[in-house]
Amino acid sequence: MKQKDISALLDEPACAHNQKAKSGCAKPKPGATAGGCAFDGAQIALLPIADVAHIVHGSIACAGNSWDNRGTRSTGPTLYKIGMTTDLTEQDIIMGRGEKRLFHSIKQAIDSYQPAAVFVYNTCVPALTGDDIGAVCKEAQQRWGTPVVPVDAAGFYGTKNLGNRIAGESMVKYVCGGREPDPIPDGIERDGFKVHDICLVGEYNIAGELWRVLPLFDELGLRVLCTLSGDARFREVQTMHRSEINMMVCSKAMINVARKLKEAFGTPWFEGSFYGVADVSQALRDFARIIDDPDLTVRTEALIAREEARSHAALEPWRERLRGRKVLLYTGGVKSWSIVSALQDLGMTVVATGTRKSTEEDKARIRELMGEDAIMLNEGNPRTLIDMVRDNGVDVLIAGGRNLYTALKARIPFLDINQEREFGYAGYAGMEELARQLCLTIENPIWEAVRRPAPWVRPISVPNEMKAIHQTGLTG
Repeated sequence: MKQKDISALLDEPACAHNQKAKSGCAKPKPGATAGGCAFDGAQIALLPIADVAHIVHGSIACAGNSWDNRGTRSTGPTLYKIGMTTDLTEQDIIMGRGEKRLFHSIKQAIDSYQPAAVFVYNTCVPALTGDDIGAVCKEAQQRWGTPVVPVDAAGFYGTKNLGNRIAGESMVKYVCGGREPDPIPDGIERDGFKVHDICLVGEYNIAGELWRVLPLFDELGLRVLCTLSGDARFREVQTMHRSEINMMVCSKAMINVARKLKEAFGTPWFEGSFYGVADVSQALRDFARIIDDPDLTVRTEALIAREEARSHAALEPWRERLRGRKVLLYTGGVKSWSIVSALQDLGMTVVATGTRKSTEEDKARIRELMGEDAIMLNEGNPRTLIDMVRDNGVDVLIAGGRNLYTALKARIPFLDINQEREFGYAGYAGMEELARQLCLTIENPIWEAVRRPAPWVRPISVPNEMKAIHQTGLTG
């Protein structure tokens, strides 16, 4: 990828915080790839497309150290669970066999699995040696008739966020517009009930969260053409250009997709969240407002009234147990503010939130929710997190998996909120799951047990007769 292309992705005009003198996406610092390189960002953005063969062109470590690190789920194909790599070695590099190995790898993937498409991810080594993955993919597609999409996101190009945008750029350039949506089945539409096509951008179906939201859309008559990329299929991504409205779910990770679809096809878009009762209702209202169908608006308000009443009744017993509890939230992106809203719905107090991967707009929303004096942690090393917990009387640390052992060693209740989690918290039903997991975590009797002094450091009780002997100096 050329430097001018990378600069264009970094300088995203749809980001309000790009109006500053510098680019909206900070340049990576040496050693900062612990938070994810460009390759990692591109791979996890597209890996949930379940019927595609995902080939990592590079050394075995690039595939082995990053594969399946996002807990996305599929209702059908499981091809995305199979790790594929060209496994370049020193001999391949020296002898210039990188492109040949890639060509044969694509053939093997097509022959073995008959995928809907093949995605090829470039990595640092072949990018440095000059492998032309675009030309190889084009030739392979012509040879075998299966779409082969290059995703040129070598790790040294930049950060994880840049990788997300490169992935989105590849979808818009090579995939979107490839086919028309299936016709709406007979008998679905009727007087007062028109079906509208929508897309969700940046929703990855972590722990099946998407499945908590889809029934709401079905009831309203909103057909989800594609979710980029949770539980998606290649043929669905091809139809994104026909959406009436797009919702940007995961902050600004793929904002370039929404912007380019608007520029090319006039598709309006908005940013929203499915975490928290209020945010779910607002997202549904935004769909109805922008589509501007009076019947849809009526259905939406009726659904919201019903679901909010049911949800508030179901959450009240949990609120009694969680009200007043203090939380330290250390995550980033959209979750840095959307989870704050969900926790406040439960009556909890968020003493601080992490903003390491948050945009200026994310930070503005945090201040709106928590006040101008909100504590925002840009760096969350173990010492900082533990001190914040101790100084503020925090009851639970909500963070990603990398902070798990910090919490356990410090005997702090911990709830995983990032992509490795096993529970989905989106939608109205997701709020009940979040409340349940918080109560199970905070009220677990293990915390009282591990905080008690160990038996061997407890003061030993001395019988009265022994005290008397000691006081009189008698020894026998």
